[in-house]
Amino acid sequence: MTRPLQLVTPPRSGRAGLVTRAAFAGAAVALVSVLVTALVAIPIAVRVSDNRARQVLAEEAQLVTEVLRNRIDRGRTADEERLATTLRKRDVEIYLIRNGVSDRAGLPESVVKMVTAGQSVSQRMSLVNGRISLVEGRPVGDGDGVVLTAPAATGTAWAVLKGLWLPLGAGLLAGILAGVLLARRLTRPLRNAAVAAARIRAGDHAVRVPIEDPPEVADLALALNELAGALAVSEARQREFLLSISHELKTPLTTLRGYAEALADGVVQENETAPVGTTMLGEADHLARLIDDLLALARLDAVDFPLQTAVVDLVPVVRAVREAWQPRCTAHGVPLAVRVPDAELMVTTDAGRVRQVIDGLLENALRVVPPGRPIVVELTASLAVAIIQVRDGGPGFTDDDLAVAFQRGALHQRYQGVRKVGSGLGLALAAGLVRRLGGTISAGHAPEGGAALTVTLPRQ
Repeated sequence: MTRPLQLVTPPRSGRAGLVTRAAFAGAAVALVSVLVTALVAIPIAVRVSDNRARQVLAEEAQLVTEVLRNRIDRGRTADEERLATTLRKRDVEIYLIRNGVSDRAGLPESVVKMVTAGQSVSQRMSLVNGRISLVEGRPVGDGDGVVLTAPAATGTAWAVLKGLWLPLGAGLLAGILAGVLLARRLTRPLRNAAVAAARIRAGDHAVRVPIEDPPEVADLALALNELAGALAVSEARQREFLLSISHELKTPLTTLRGYAEALADGVVQENETAPVGTTMLGEADHLARLIDDLLALARLDAVDFPLQTAVVDLVPVVRAVREAWQPRCTAHGVPLAVRVPDAELMVTTDAGRVRQVIDGLLENALRVVPPGRPIVVELTASLAVAIIQVRDGGPGFTDDDLAVAFQRGALHQRYQGVRKVGSGLGLALAAGLVRRLGGTISAGHAPEGGAALTVTLPRQ
């Protein structure tokens, strides 16, 4: 049964969390946005302001020129003075040019020359009396003209900057708020995942994380849920494996304890001592094999697992199986056939480990094969690989068994109480040994009616 995830506040480190970082990031984005806007807006605002001022000044220059066109040679009359006073109130100065000479000092000489030459002047950023000004000049007749000047709008940029404080503050506040909200939204499923990972680490494999958007977070939650499920299955298998091993270890120990108590109590007759000793020795050997298998399984993935590879001929290695196993097979009423090629079969491998694999497969087969049914050990080869098959006429594997045949304790769990089974270590150990030798192992159906276990070893 899966339990819902309850949030537990994880311990905080001294570093800033994602919410704080997102708030700073939002503020930074808002600040950069406002500054970029200012960098773009200020030149545009200055240009628009100057263009507007130049347009107005140009219109005024044209109007003044029309007014003074027929009387500029009279000098500054009362009407001209009133016009100049009116313009001066708007910070506009009027200059009259007669016969190539300005009536007042301050105009750039270049402007006077251009107007005298009959050219209209429209300039910005000219120095008039030491001030940066806009200049609009119009010729009036031969050598005469009118020039209007006005200060350039030099404060426009500062005015725009002052106007940005309010949007800058609003942008910073909005960026911080958006960063905090976004970070809280994103960190909530991450906090769920962190809590779930902590509970999985503590051994609670029933925990499940809610799957939420965005897709990356959903993938993380799904991966954690699958990890928890896989760990739960693995833990259950380990528990069942330990229970089965405990049972396997308990059986010979119980036998040894019973005979030992009988010997201690003196209830074993003198003529029964040898058979009792033989039985105890057999149980001790069985117990030693179980312990050796467990140790070998534990060391299979370790770097110090010993392998003594050399170029060996597999023919005598496999042929020796007949002498070693024939007495046991005969005692069980099981015919044993060992088939090897006539020529040498050279392979770079560990001969002792190969023999250990064959012995493990034969031990597994002899346990389940009924009397009268055969066991066959056959060695064949191709150009690239050597193939060792152990086939039997026992109950064999179902198609479902083939997928889990080499998983530790899988067949033991499946057939316990149904038919005679071992500890579940033999096939797992054989598969691990074959992998360490660089080969492959597979399970299938034998023509003899039972199981076929095939070991393939590279020849080089």
